[in-house]
Amino acid sequence: MPKIKTLKSKKAPKGWELIEPTLNELMNQMRDAENEPHEGKRKPETLWTIYKIHHQMSRYVYELFYKKKEISRELYDYCLQEKYGDENLIAKWKKPGYERLCCVQCIHGKDHNFGGVCICRVPKQKLEEGKIIQCTHCGCRGCASGD
Repeated sequence: MPKIKTLKSKKAPKGWELIEPTLNELMNQMRDAENEPHEGKRKPETLWTIYKIHHQMSRYVYELFYKKKEISRELYDYCLQEKYGDENLIAKWKKPGYERLCCVQCIHGKDHNFGGVCICRVPKQKLEEGKIIQCTHCGCRGCASGD
């Protein structure tokens, strides 16, 4: 979530007005997802939409800077500083084998049995035929780069 804007906040760098509408739209979606009722859902399911929107925001900033090269380094750093993108997740996307990673929690060994990784990181070829998998943390259906 971006920090609350105060009078002392840093002025946005050049080019911010081009990406601001998209980021504001995603922030509005995030706000709606946070306020949506969660009756009838399992406890982790309530966070799945929030993780999904968080991933979209981080991917948007990542692709603008690294893939399309449409924003400056100053604007990229500003977006990360204001929490419009997840710095740790973007750092993982730059490494081979993690290009499609859904969230950092899926590769964190302490959150899974036997110190492994999440089931969504296993390539689909190595799973049983017809078996539908879904991450219990974020709801991902498979983010292994080998798929």
